[in-house]
Amino acid sequence: MTERSDIHKSSIFNIQLSIKRVSMKKKLNPLGLALFLWGLMFLLPNPALATQGHGGIEGVYAHQFAHLFFIISMAVFIYWLRQRGLVSEKGWQLIQLSALFFILWNLDAFLVHLLDDQLKIIQVKRVGSWTIRISGQYDSNPLKVLYYLAKLDHLLCVPAIIFLYLGLRRLLKDQKPDPARPAEDRT
Repeated sequence: MTERSDIHKSSIFNIQLSIKRVSMKKKLNPLGLALFLWGLMFLLPNPALATQGHGGIEGVYAHQFAHLFFIISMAVFIYWLRQRGLVSEKGWQLIQLSALFFILWNLDAFLVHLLDDQLKIIQVKRVGSWTIRISGQYDSNPLKVLYYLAKLDHLLCVPAIIFLYLGLRRLLKDQKPDPARPAEDRT
């Protein structure tokens, strides 16, 4: 009986090994999968809007509050940098400039949300793949131009991120090595 159970166990083991070999051969290449998904996104794109729309008015209020909180936070951060005299260093100057651009970006996004989501003064209609029609409740051309320019908020956000990166990189570069830490831990 033990001989038969040993044969049974070994045949189960052989079946498991052959299943593993087949599954290993059929394993999906992660790079191939990533390239396939990237290709799908490239060939079947969705619109990428610069500012985010919100379904209900309560979502807009929470989002607007977040913009105000971010503005106040960056203003306090700039004040804190100046009070401690850190802006004498180039890295902190760049980070302060980043905070200023983040404030401008949030003011811009706040204005866009106010005009089209809260007050509903501006309506945007897509009339073609590369064309939109901006109409206003009061048919004011300066207001439409202001709205259009405000929708270009990436012109404020991207420099903010770049200044933040450059400032952090500069601070890291200017950092003096700590003699108490071993050399291999400093990188």
